[in-house]
Amino acid sequence: MKSTAKSELFRELPSVDELVRTSAVAPLAATYGLAAVTDAARSVLARLREEISSEHLDESALRIALNGMGAAIEKELQGTLGYSLRPVINATGVILHTNLGRAPLSETAFTHIQEVAGEFSNLEFDLETGARGKRDVHVDRLFRQLLGESGGRAVSTIAVNNNAAAVLLALNSLAEGGEAIVSRGELVEIGGSFRIPDVMAKSGATLREVGTTNRTRVSDYESAINERTRLLLRVHRSNFEITGFTEQPSTKDLVALAEKRGIPLMEDLGSGALVDLRNFGISGEPSVLDSLHAGVGIVTYSGDKLLGGPQAGLISGREDLVARMRANSLFRALRVDKLIYAALEATLLAYVKRDYDAIPTLHMMRLTKEEIGGRAETLAKSVNAVHVTQPATASHAASNQKPGIKAEVIDGESVIGGGAAPSSVLPTRLLALSRDGLSADQLAERLRANDPPIIARVEEGRVMLDLRTVFAHQDPTIAAALSRIAS
Repeated sequence: MKSTAKSELFRELPSVDELVRTSAVAPLAATYGLAAVTDAARSVLARLREEISSEHLDESALRIALNGMGAAIEKELQGTLGYSLRPVINATGVILHTNLGRAPLSETAFTHIQEVAGEFSNLEFDLETGARGKRDVHVDRLFRQLLGESGGRAVSTIAVNNNAAAVLLALNSLAEGGEAIVSRGELVEIGGSFRIPDVMAKSGATLREVGTTNRTRVSDYESAINERTRLLLRVHRSNFEITGFTEQPSTKDLVALAEKRGIPLMEDLGSGALVDLRNFGISGEPSVLDSLHAGVGIVTYSGDKLLGGPQAGLISGREDLVARMRANSLFRALRVDKLIYAALEATLLAYVKRDYDAIPTLHMMRLTKEEIGGRAETLAKSVNAVHVTQPATASHAASNQKPGIKAEVIDGESVIGGGAAPSSVLPTRLLALSRDGLSADQLAERLRANDPPIIARVEEGRVMLDLRTVFAHQDPTIAAALSRIAS
């Protein structure tokens, strides 16, 4: 494009002030504010200048762009002023999907958060005495009902902002300046490149490794105990398994050793189930109750994994040990706010009532293959419906048929995710999708571009939707999205 031609195109561009006063743009100020509209107009014009300079626009293309300035500026405003954090539809079949926010909260948790967040609350106020109270009492009372005793002693619970913080606080409170003994086979990476040895180093405790990667005996722990030993530590290998020639001391044996030597035993469970998951078809995941009733002194676990609540790190155990953590200045730095307490309290009340279906994570685990398959078949019928105009002839019908998405319901597997129960899978039925003219990756991209975005997985050249992790009320949204993509 000649420089004179470019100059002519540049002269076609309005000024920012002229553009903001046009009938297509001026009404946007009422919704977004004049300053924001002006900034958006400036950005859109800058892009047009750049496209002219790079010779990506000719005169007719520029005319089309100028006629659509109102829509372009509104789109710019929505991208700038809209929320970045958005709800998505999780059709991956991964129940605790870390990238998708892990455990969704219950309806009662939403309601309680709204109640507590929208007005003042008694977060740290004792309504009986009129004096200052403690924020952890709101959930500690419920944990006491659910967890009972540990080794014949009352159990207390505190909450911090995640499980890594729980491990940090517990180690710092119980083993700072001394040694914590842990098996080499339990030095796990807990996600985001954070590793147990790194957390221990930050706590001020010295890591004392015993045993080997695949075999550790209780005698290894006992041999390593010295005058600097402050803690015996067990870390549940929740995100991987070691099979074959292996050995690991039982919780009972470690509890016996801890009591014999007068040293606390701490267990980092990670996922933190509050119920026996074997009733949900999940094996290999010890519950918090199992550990505490076996006599483990301190158990740390997550609030937003198998427990099905908000992100939190929970520390349950002997009152005297938990009291040391309450008195630690780190506890204030790591504590959670009123929104987390509200969501956690609502989640725990569902456990107390044994209303497990009220907790979305547990409800998804309980769904049967047949229930999921029925929903998938309904969606498949909707997707496979042939959309044609009213043709005069058969040949006309063929020419007017829209590109369709082919849907098939097949057997598959759901997983727990979130670093929990790595060997456990749940049988499910998958909606396998393909579309003429689109690769599986392109179809998955179209689904992500939906509002709300639909997140699926790609396997064997097809897009797979697992409705186990899709709320039933979202099925019509998926059907509508697939209909649009088919068109």
